[in-house]
Amino acid sequence: MNYSGLNIKRFYNLDSRVYEEAKLSKKFKELLGLVASLVLRCDDCVKYHIINCHEEGLTSQELDEALSIALVVGGSITIPHLRRALEAWDQLQKTDKKK
Repeated sequence: MNYSGLNIKRFYNLDSRVYEEAKLSKKFKELLGLVASLVLRCDDCVKYHIINCHEEGLTSQELDEALSIALVVGGSITIPHLRRALEAWDQLQKTDKKK
């Protein structure tokens, strides 16, 4: 059974399309999504964007700068979410080393 109505499908389509390569790179857009997700404190969204940033070739130094921006914008309440983001990033880095 399909539970997605037209409005939900339209939103998902918009969500997919907005992250496509255009004037801004996909990597940069994922980084924007990551910072916004950290400020909004959505752990599922943070993990999603961490994975996509990793797939787009984000470096640990770039991640550090982005996390600093999220912390300044979102304040200390984002710290637990930053920690979880770094844990997810570390797991992805470990997976890379095993390959």
